[in-house]
Amino acid sequence: MPSPPSLSHRHEDGARLASLLWEFGPGWRMISSAVLGGGIVPAEWVLNAQVVAAYARMDPREHLRELAPPGTGVGMMTAASVDRYTRAEDGGAEAVATVGLRVPTWAASPEGVPDTELRPQRLHPAPGTVNIVVALPVAMSDAALVNTVMTVTEAKTQALIEAGYACTGTASDAVCVAVRAEGPREPFGGPRSVWGARLARAVHHAVLDGARAWSAAHDITP
Repeated sequence: MPSPPSLSHRHEDGARLASLLWEFGPGWRMISSAVLGGGIVPAEWVLNAQVVAAYARMDPREHLRELAPPGTGVGMMTAASVDRYTRAEDGGAEAVATVGLRVPTWAASPEGVPDTELRPQRLHPAPGTVNIVVALPVAMSDAALVNTVMTVTEAKTQALIEAGYACTGTASDAVCVAVRAEGPREPFGGPRSVWGARLARAVHHAVLDGARAWSAAHDITP
């Protein structure tokens, strides 16, 4: 498995922003919905970069490439506090989450009805995105990889509801699952498969911790 993710900071747009880099090295492939490196690709790192809440650049891929290390990887963005990331492990499955819940959202919402924004009691901004990165020490078929994305999403939603949020997530959530490129390929990634179950528990733990920490940091009782 890769070393723990590393945290760094930069000054940009008048703010001190964090970036979380998880370096895997060669021999991995990933499925992701991320802005940079999305799809099913061979990749060596995952970057989760914090941006300002009023982010207005129209070239997020180029921006992420400026921040990323050399080589091929996956890059995602969030306005959530990346330095407050949460991490969990279950049976070899590792999950890292950054959680922001300013606009909790039901996936199947009536057309034309705006989502409700939570108003923190404190004056600092309350950004909202849930980004999740998972690493598994096994290879998987393409179908199983797609199944892991479903499992991550289901475990995330379970955690958010248990934390008191009436939502399935936010409208800007991103996910990345990293697996080994070589070796016997697991055919399943659902929540009752061996690795899907471990993945689900790790994601659930990380997101639940992150959601509760976000609520406390922003004086919000969902």
